[in-house]
Amino acid sequence: MATIHPTAIVDPSAVIGDGVDIGPYCVIGPDVVIGDGTVLHNHVNIRQFTTLGVENVIFPFAVVGAEPQDRKFRGEHTTCVLGDRNNIREHVTIHRGTANGGGITRIGSDNLIMVAAHVAHDAIMGDEICIANQVMIAGHVRVEDGANIGGGAGIHHFTTIGTCAFVGGLARIAKDVPPYMIVEGNPAEVRAVNSLAMMRRGFTPEHIEAVKDAYRRLYRDNGAAMAEKFDDLRREHSDVPAVLRLCDALSASAEGCHGRALEIMRPDDKRVVTA
Repeated sequence: MATIHPTAIVDPSAVIGDGVDIGPYCVIGPDVVIGDGTVLHNHVNIRQFTTLGVENVIFPFAVVGAEPQDRKFRGEHTTCVLGDRNNIREHVTIHRGTANGGGITRIGSDNLIMVAAHVAHDAIMGDEICIANQVMIAGHVRVEDGANIGGGAGIHHFTTIGTCAFVGGLARIAKDVPPYMIVEGNPAEVRAVNSLAMMRRGFTPEHIEAVKDAYRRLYRDNGAAMAEKFDDLRREHSDVPAVLRLCDALSASAEGCHGRALEIMRPDDKRVVTA
């Protein structure tokens, strides 16, 4: 049975799971689904067409599922979906998708999104991601499992943040961040391998060393063209999935536009999009 504070406003069409705790002055919109065991502290706003999985915790003044900040949006039916056990802190804003971007903003499970971060329309986030205070994630961004984004970083539209990547605080990210790498500065550059994240996610020491070898050859050694380096690394480390994934991600970024693999998905309509 759910616990709903008498000052909360819950639309009759909302589906509220068992053990949900909805605090004072929360507003739950139409066609919302809130999974079992979720806790909404006071003054949380869950907008229409939003689905929350189980055991999420959302702190005061967060807004989840709001209309996208996109001038092309005309009120079409789009959604926002969160997985399980996410921790959404104060003043976070997460917006629904747009028709041009697939119609859904999706966040996986076991993520921490800290104070005043913004997740824009059509963003897709995986699991076990940490987003620090006031991070700005623009529309159509992809953030893969285990990534960590430092406070105040700005992530450009259609950018991919690779798995186990670390983005330093206040960085301006205008190109894809390769998996397993540490990127920081302005302009942002690859600085090192995020071996700590790899260890935490169970990579063997041998595979971590192979990624470090790939980093040295891709970012520190002069000589051969990048395509040749990719071929050599794929051949020499064919049994190391992380090295293959790194090479694939860099190849995709190079084949995209402006260093962003997803940029080729941008609609032909060139009107201004804000997020």
